[in-house]
Amino acid sequence: MATTDKQKHEGRVKIGHYILGDTLGVGTFGKVKVGQHELTKHQVAVKILNRQKIRSLDVVGKIRREIQNLKLFRHPHIIKLYQVISTPTDIFMVMEYVSGGELFDYICKNGKLDEKESRRLFQQIISAVDYCHRHMVVHRDLKPENVLLDAQMNAKIADFGLSNMMSDGEFLRTSCGSPNYAAPEVLCCIAIPVIGKLLSCAGF
Repeated sequence: MATTDKQKHEGRVKIGHYILGDTLGVGTFGKVKVGQHELTKHQVAVKILNRQKIRSLDVVGKIRREIQNLKLFRHPHIIKLYQVISTPTDIFMVMEYVSGGELFDYICKNGKLDEKESRRLFQQIISAVDYCHRHMVVHRDLKPENVLLDAQMNAKIADFGLSNMMSDGEFLRTSCGSPNYAAPEVLCCIAIPVIGKLLSCAGF
């Protein structure tokens, strides 16, 4: 993990060899900005994680897992992690920049996809998932919001914050991910104890 200081470059923040530009998105414990290499002009996405926030939200392990797993991967349909830059206040993840936004937003804007487009994107996503599984990594939060699109409308899986390593013959038991995308049988197992507690409180 490279360590460097933030510098000002003609009114803009510079981190390492990258000049930071507009904000692409804001999350719970950080933001993503577009960056440009000062020499090559290559565009990247820079995820900025505030150390104090990630400690207070107890997600240090989540961030460490994401960095560890992304460093392993080189696949055309998984977002690339180029470099991690560390300062006393922030962690900067220099990543592949894709201009097409989230698959979720694309579907909301354009409605349902036709069969040909759906098949192509599905093949790309499955190829990336298979690659992860062959490297014994499970994503655990795969959803349209975490699939990005490049300028050619190719799928790129992102956000490996909930990912974990797995072993042959063993199951991961942590309940995680987004409930709206969970399989019914998973929700069933979670919901039954909760319903029981609610009925108990209601006096049934």
